[in-house]
Amino acid sequence: MIDSGHILLAADITAQTGFLAGNGAWMLTAASFVLLMTPAVAFFYGGMCRSKSILNMLMLSAGAMIVVSVIWPLWGYSMAFGTEDYIGLFSDPFENFLLNSIVESHDGVFGVVPGAGLHPESYAGTIDVVFQLTFAVIAVALISGAIAERVKFSTWLIFVTLWVTFVYAPMAHMVWGGGLLSGEENSVSSFIFGGNTGERGKWNANVIPHDFAGGTVVHINAGIAALVTTLIIGKRSGFKKETMRPHNLPFVMLGAFLLWFGWFGFNAGSTFAANDGAGYAWISTSAATGAAALGWLITERIRDGKFTSLGAASGIVAGLVAITPAADVVSPGFAILLGLIAGALCCLAVGLKLRFNYDDSLDVVGVHFVGGLVGTILIGFFATETGMFNDGGPKQLIIQVLIALIAIIYSGVITTIITFALEKTIGWRVTEEEEILGIDYANHGETAYDFVASSGLGK
Repeated sequence: MIDSGHILLAADITAQTGFLAGNGAWMLTAASFVLLMTPAVAFFYGGMCRSKSILNMLMLSAGAMIVVSVIWPLWGYSMAFGTEDYIGLFSDPFENFLLNSIVESHDGVFGVVPGAGLHPESYAGTIDVVFQLTFAVIAVALISGAIAERVKFSTWLIFVTLWVTFVYAPMAHMVWGGGLLSGEENSVSSFIFGGNTGERGKWNANVIPHDFAGGTVVHINAGIAALVTTLIIGKRSGFKKETMRPHNLPFVMLGAFLLWFGWFGFNAGSTFAANDGAGYAWISTSAATGAAALGWLITERIRDGKFTSLGAASGIVAGLVAITPAADVVSPGFAILLGLIAGALCCLAVGLKLRFNYDDSLDVVGVHFVGGLVGTILIGFFATETGMFNDGGPKQLIIQVLIALIAIIYSGVITTIITFALEKTIGWRVTEEEEILGIDYANHGETAYDFVASSGLGK
């Protein structure tokens, strides 16, 4: 039994800090869900690789988690969500360097600075840091699927550091941190459509760009980066000349199922509270995901005559991606329609790499770039009140297309610079011999399966 003195003490603490324990508990849970998405991506991608490459694929995701976990508290969070804005692109990397404005010591124990964070009225500022960290990790980990089976692990670690610093953190600031692609006074939307000062002196653009949980910041951003890197790094040895089938479809399915689970933290967590909005985001996310899987499978059945497990898994991910920017503003019916459209279009898009001769190894461009673009743009049609199909006029559609285009240009240009710089200095590729023998052994001195080690010819 809990004695009444402890109950009163807990109530007093809650009253003094202003934190709502339920919100804080939910957001920590949501952050843990999102962190699980990176191991899920590792298995999703790992199963799609050949057997001689799976350890390297898992290590690329592990590398993303390792590096971002270090640089986010150093300067990443500060660049994305600091209060000092630099030309709408990023904030001061030193403002919260090592979280110096977020945490402080009380009698040798670290706690949160009162009033710190993005939602100080709801939960501790440290929870903002960990929640946003998990988004940065998954965003850069997604890129690894496009360049699978041919890049040096050491070069990848440097790329992660540079990309999160110069691409992801600025993009998060532009959209979510009050920058160029937000609804703040210095934003593109305010410049085009104007705005006004509302309650508590906060500026609001008349048309606010909408990216609920990362359609632009995560998926368009990572998707276009994936296209750029694969074009610069080049194709795998034997691309289009030999069959490169997934070696473990159960791993692919496991990854997809875990992604679906983790995505509830991604989307429902983006309400920043344990509220009815979180519940609705859960519903719309699941509805769109199921519909996208159906859309993919139906398209596949018409085109190829089969319902494949790889198609089901890919359709699940396509739906999760597409609903991410829109989960809070589309009705259940439009969530299902959005999913169906995204599943069909992404299914068709993954075949473009063969037509245009680029080696996006694990379909990052076809699923994440196309899915993120579909979800972001369809907000302009489907959004409650502001969408064209809900008598909202064309303004929301215009701003959604515009923020997508700016994100594509920014991410594409900066990623090109980073990737070329690494190519011309330390190089990206393992040798052709190492690639054929198996990148697991070349990069890590290990193999996942004994038969690969004994034959040296893992498929």
